Amino acid sequence: MPDMTASSTAPTALSSVGTNDRPARNALALVVIMVGVLMAAVDTTIVVLALPDLERSLHVPISGVVWVIISYLLVITVLAVQVGRLGDMFGRVRMYEAGFIVFIVGSALCALATSEATIIAYRVLQGVGGALIAANSGAVIADTFPPERRGRAYGFNAVGFNVGAVLGILLGGLIITYVSWRWIFWINVPAGLGAFALALRVLRDSGRREHRGLDLPGMFLLGAGLFGLLWAMTKLATASFTGEVTASLVGGVALLVGFVLFERTRKAPMLDLSLFRAPTVTPTLLASLFQAMASYAVLFLVIMYLQGVRGLSPLHASLLLVPGYVVGGFVGPLSGRAADKFGPVLPATLGLAVQAVALLVYSRLHTGTALWLVVLAAVVNGTGSGGFFPANTAAVMKASPGRLFGVASGMLRTFANVGMVFSFAVAILVSARSIPRGLAFAIFVGTTHLSRELASAFTTGLHSAFLASVGIMALAAVLSATRVLHRRKGLDAPVTSERSAPSSASGPPAPAGLQAGDA
Repeated sequence: MPDMTASSTAPTALSSVGTNDRPARNALALVVIMVGVLMAAVDTTIVVLALPDLERSLHVPISGVVWVIISYLLVITVLAVQVGRLGDMFGRVRMYEAGFIVFIVGSALCALATSEATIIAYRVLQGVGGALIAANSGAVIADTFPPERRGRAYGFNAVGFNVGAVLGILLGGLIITYVSWRWIFWINVPAGLGAFALALRVLRDSGRREHRGLDLPGMFLLGAGLFGLLWAMTKLATASFTGEVTASLVGGVALLVGFVLFERTRKAPMLDLSLFRAPTVTPTLLASLFQAMASYAVLFLVIMYLQGVRGLSPLHASLLLVPGYVVGGFVGPLSGRAADKFGPVLPATLGLAVQAVALLVYSRLHTGTALWLVVLAAVVNGTGSGGFFPANTAAVMKASPGRLFGVASGMLRTFANVGMVFSFAVAILVSARSIPRGLAFAIFVGTTHLSRELASAFTTGLHSAFLASVGIMALAAVLSATRVLHRRKGLDAPVTSERSAPSSASGPPAPAGLQAGDA
């Protein structure tokens, strides 16, 4: 049995720092985490704007351009739990800082890419850095702030994401118009180096570490299973249902089942399944899965509507979504404070309900809809997402024991990203029902528009997609609301594992002064 007593706690530089200095250090730590989230958000929106130029410059086919986005998302999804586990073992701050270095290197290589194969390969490397940042950021905040203040911290983290999304749109438009698509990656280098330098100065690894051997078979089974499942879904978006897709889907599910069975026999598993014994953890993770499944497709479908049906450029289409990100940035801290004061169930569930209303508004779109209605729906959606994310993240971290913060944060990111990948596949499949698949990719990239007849057929297909998303979002809200029953029964306390000593499983994480954030 590993030694999980105080001796396994990493030494902290804060032991010699006065109590009065801790709030300032915590605030700086939160700024560092917000910068990491901001960089990831910038990279998400700015790359979408660069797709047309990237396609022309590197002579990448339409189907290959889409993989510039999907490859990044796949890597983060497959690796999130594993790198979160590494953070629990070797230090969450150390893994978080390593993420900056890998992300910077990947960004520089993307800027130097010369072909379809190189840009996708370098995006994979960039995704490894993104996984290290995303999976460990939530754990760093949980280490840094006591439970009664985490919601507010996650709320400010949401500000970082929304500001990054807006900057990505604005900077992307300027860079693509006046410079070159390569600079959308070059700008990550100085920003990442600055954030890394600040992280070295401010962040301290103060969370409890688990000194266990690496569960390499478990890491392989989970990674291969997720990859098989997600590969099948993305292939469905880019090709028809084939034997290869079937084999990938069945193989992925089989490997994931094998992973669960294998982990139950391990004394030092990669994923401690006792985490799911906390009654609020499972509905929280499932709420994140279904929320992403319902909302991520909307982003793609709205962009395709604005570019393909309404004839807007990628920049103009993205600018219509900016007000939603701005409002989401304001709502995030308010939701976090509400989660600290009243518990996470209410703000998270209300946020999901508000997002369902936004989907209903989107379902009214047609070929002649006033564009202000799109802006209104984006604002309503931003209000809902700003309410959901901080509270939901606070909920899963509150229910997790301190020694598993990295795994819990990684699991939350994995569930959300699985929902995103499924959502992307659904968006393409829905659009392909009314227009050719290649044309669907082209209007998403922004290289063509639809004729009046195809635009009408495509818009009709959107209605059913948005209404289906309303149902999925409602399911997420129901799962979120069920947590109030466990809360009333007092079942939302962190679970302990028989595999760990009581001193680490039951004790709360060290208070202030440790780390920060969640993507």
